[in-house]
Amino acid sequence: VQLQASGGGSVQAGDSLRLSCAASGRTFGSYNMGWFRQAPGKERQFVARISWSGTDTSIADSVKGRFTLSRDNAKSTVYLQMNSLKPEDTAVYYCASARQWTIRSSDYNYWGQGTLVTVSS
Repeated sequence: VQLQASGGGSVQAGDSLRLSCAASGRTFGSYNMGWFRQAPGKERQFVARISWSGTDTSIADSVKGRFTLSRDNAKSTVYLQMNSLKPEDTAVYYCASARQWTIRSSDYNYWGQGTLVTVSS
């Protein structure tokens, strides 16, 4: 599985962005998908995950109520909708795929290249 993340950009606090992660390969629909982010000088952290079927999701407490995710297996794409963005959301956002239902980055097998989100106050 190859993953391509897109949709990042520079926005003002309170704005919204939608990140996309497009996958190649015929097995996308069998993978759970996750989003992680890494701010400068900080460790990569879990943001959200969605099950292979799209029926289950979980969101990190730091973004709960502001971020949602969905997937379209027919398009081999997963989306992260980010609303009410804050300066502390500034980071490189990565999508990743895993067979397991997990929030540990080490359990994810394939990673996209990352897309930068910058939120200014």
